[in-house]
Amino acid sequence: MKVEVFALCDAATESQGKLNILGTFDRLMAKQLPVVHPSCAVAIRLRFDTMEVAAHQVRMIMVDTDGKTIFDGMNASIHPHIPSGLSSVAVNLIMQIQRLKFEAFGEYALHLEVDHQIVAALPLTVAKNPSTE
Repeated sequence: MKVEVFALCDAATESQGKLNILGTFDRLMAKQLPVVHPSCAVAIRLRFDTMEVAAHQVRMIMVDTDGKTIFDGMNASIHPHIPSGLSSVAVNLIMQIQRLKFEAFGEYALHLEVDHQIVAALPLTVAKNPSTE
């Protein structure tokens, strides 16, 4: 299995097997706590080859610098099917997140697990916006 795309973004859609991503980011700026991001998405594209045709467990969580889970976002089971004549297939997953809340400024990480193994991680910084006064 190969992770082709793992992105935190403003929005994502899928159409006829195409994954569409808008506005990837890795930093949120805010004047005060708690920081609540109104809406975002996570776009994932996983590629499986013929030897990997089986059920797979997919999980996505966000952790703080201490490894404490602050958001347990997705638990899914996928079973890729490879059409005859092809050697691999891509599976697109999109998770919409509403009102993602952070109680502290700092560094966070979004982890993608497949079959109980972390296969990708994205950093996310939640920072205090410098005063513009």
